[in-house]
Amino acid sequence: MQIGSADYQTLVKRFSKNSRTAKNTLNAFWTGGLICILGQALLDLFDSQKHLTHDEAVAAVTVVLVLLSALATGAGLYKPVAKFAGAGTLIPVTGFANAVVSAGLEFRSEGLVTGLGIKLFTIAGPVIVYGSAASFIYGVILWIIKTLA
Repeated sequence: MQIGSADYQTLVKRFSKNSRTAKNTLNAFWTGGLICILGQALLDLFDSQKHLTHDEAVAAVTVVLVLLSALATGAGLYKPVAKFAGAGTLIPVTGFANAVVSAGLEFRSEGLVTGLGIKLFTIAGPVIVYGSAASFIYGVILWIIKTLA
């Protein structure tokens, strides 16, 4: 059965729900903002510690946010918040932690290596590879600019 472009567009309009763009944007904005406020509060707390440098405090904030996101995902708390907030929970580092843990939880019944381990690296692998490649490329570009300047 072949369907034409115009017929397809008619079907899409008929069965698609209208998006509440303004409401979704606002929810994403303030939820993402709350995550960032939590991160800033943690940074201020860690910066006030005499035994941590600022760079160590920044790293500690990242670790804590990833840990909290992973725990919330495992406890089933992250999904309803993400459904409400949309991209507000996906953009910070918490979204990456949620994606990795969710994949691991989904396939844990297949075993530690074939299910959990493989799925964790299926999600995290491309991020690590592309992140490393992008860092290298940006580094080369920066080196070229500094050399020519």
